[in-house]
Amino acid sequence: MPQIQRILVTGGAGFLGSYLCEQLVDQGHDVICVENFFTSQKSNLVGLLGRPNFELIRHDVTQPIWLEVDEIYNLACPAAPGHYQYNPIKTIKTSVMGAINVLGMAKRCDAKVLQASTSEVYGDPEVHPQPESYRGSVNPIGPRACYDEGKRAAETLFMDYHRMNGVNIRIVRIFNTYGPRMHPFDGRVVSNFIRQALLGEEITIFGDGSQTRSFCYRDDLVDGIIRTMNSEDDFTGPVNLGNPDEFTIGELAQLVVELTCSKSQVVYRDLPADDPTRRRPDISLAKKQLGWQPRIPLREGLQRTIDWFRSINMADFRPPTPNF
Repeated sequence: MPQIQRILVTGGAGFLGSYLCEQLVDQGHDVICVENFFTSQKSNLVGLLGRPNFELIRHDVTQPIWLEVDEIYNLACPAAPGHYQYNPIKTIKTSVMGAINVLGMAKRCDAKVLQASTSEVYGDPEVHPQPESYRGSVNPIGPRACYDEGKRAAETLFMDYHRMNGVNIRIVRIFNTYGPRMHPFDGRVVSNFIRQALLGEEITIFGDGSQTRSFCYRDDLVDGIIRTMNSEDDFTGPVNLGNPDEFTIGELAQLVVELTCSKSQVVYRDLPADDPTRRRPDISLAKKQLGWQPRIPLREGLQRTIDWFRSINMADFRPPTPNF
């Protein structure tokens, strides 16, 4: 029987964090969720609040917190451009000060700690697909830099705590992920398209729709995160987690319209500054080190996500920021 751990998940009420908490609780671990509810909602945790091995603490990771834990999953940070650009200074503080705080806790407790980094560390890539060895092409003074550079700085902190203090770290670089519990107003392309299609609104594509993304279903992604945490101690990462199947944004919009049987029309708007034109992970390292690769194809994952969107009352949700 696996050893029961006391596990901290920061950002544990988000659509990824809440599913991660569920998986860890179901495995029998004692799970502490730390969340400030800036872009998430307590309804994501409704199935966990009565569980004896789950605890919820409202707290902001930019402030220190003293807990005794064996493992830490650091997922706290707004991830959609509209949200992280709403308060860019707070965004970079969340990445940098949040990393310092969880790393300090991990050092004190001798805990293993995982950083949820992002494919945004590659910027608008000049190498395709992107391997972990690629150092990226990021605009350090652009409107996305608060997130991109914040996550890059967090990776630096993790590696320095590992080299200087022997902290047992893991770094995962998460590519576009989607699935149930996405906030309808989180501003991400999948949730935007599904919400607009179901409400009969115009489906908004920024740019001409030829830019590409690779979409990984939530369950696959969280499986990869847990495998990374449980990997051999000499494997720190960073490791790419994402689906290597590449689609244009135009193809995604057409598929959403088809699966929702929507009458919505597609409209085009100007492409935001520094928006990547291509994004696709090289997951060779994840296959080799973790035995991981995504299993759920886009059509199946989108259908599951659409079914969840149909099951909720979107009037119960409000945009966390004016920018979505």
